[in-house]
Amino acid sequence: MPKVALYNVSGQQIGDIELSDAVFGVEVNEHVIYEVVKSQLANKRQGTQSAKTRAEVRGGGRKPWRQKGTGRARQGSIRAPQWVGGGVVFAPKPRDYSYKVPKKVRKLAMKCALSSKVENSEIIVLDELSLAQPKTKDMVNILKSVNSAKKALVVMAEKDENVVKSANNIPGVETTLVNTLNVYDILKYDSFIITKEAVKKVEEVYA
Repeated sequence: MPKVALYNVSGQQIGDIELSDAVFGVEVNEHVIYEVVKSQLANKRQGTQSAKTRAEVRGGGRKPWRQKGTGRARQGSIRAPQWVGGGVVFAPKPRDYSYKVPKKVRKLAMKCALSSKVENSEIIVLDELSLAQPKTKDMVNILKSVNSAKKALVVMAEKDENVVKSANNIPGVETTLVNTLNVYDILKYDSFIITKEAVKKVEEVYA
């Protein structure tokens, strides 16, 4: 079982915590992670881009000049793609880019992402995380005390408005809950800060 340090909000190590092998100790499969991240980014695409083909551009119904005898290249329409104001050859049209990845693959990718954080010593487990009032300065001090990287993801078991509001104004810091955690966010941030309670919830869901 992987064992990592357990810190309080002052940055003092108050013990160790054993993480589940089934979630935080699996062999990292990079291809599975790649497939899930690619799917996530594809599903985020709006797919609203649109341009007109030569059939949809207004005008160009009449042949601009006769076929032969002018010395110029033959033309059939002033709305052909080579003309200024003409249609686009393979015009993009609104489409849905989303696709599904099997549930087992998504689950494995999540385990691999979490395991990679343990493997690279990028996980910071806090005993608890709560603030009496929303204050950015207090959150900055907590992150400094635990030696967090500039880009950090803070994972909580339940929403704490004071923590969320305190972290909102810090560039590169994002807060999330266990039930909204995803592979892309885990990999995007250099420090993965998670509370002890959230660790238990993650292990319940993915073990």
